[in-house]
Amino acid sequence: MIITRKLVPTNSRTKVTAQLFGHNFPMRLEPTVFSFADHMAENYSGGYWDFFTLSNGGFYMHPQGDKSFIVSCENGHEGSLSADALGIVVCLYAYSHLSFCGGGGFDLVCDEHYHLLREFALDHPEAGGIFSAID
Repeated sequence: MIITRKLVPTNSRTKVTAQLFGHNFPMRLEPTVFSFADHMAENYSGGYWDFFTLSNGGFYMHPQGDKSFIVSCENGHEGSLSADALGIVVCLYAYSHLSFCGGGGFDLVCDEHYHLLREFALDHPEAGGIFSAID
């Protein structure tokens, strides 16, 4: 089955993220995602991010627009990713990181979301770049 994504409307962002992550979204997950983007993509300089829910229950976010980003990852991967692929990669990094240090059950939520997003990434047009960046 193909996993689809749905853009979270602006007026629903707080409700959706609260349902999925509680107070951990603005306090832990979102800053971690932004930090990975800042460290990984040399031409990332902040901005508005779109939020997406996945038909398998997952969630990710990406910088708004069609800009490509030059990335250099901890595993040695270097290349260019679309905003969408960068968002997937940094969310996967954040979920993985927080699954090891989340605590209080948030670690388990992050572990689950890592696997849900990874499943979505398998059929992404930039799957090769995404998996090179995370593996």
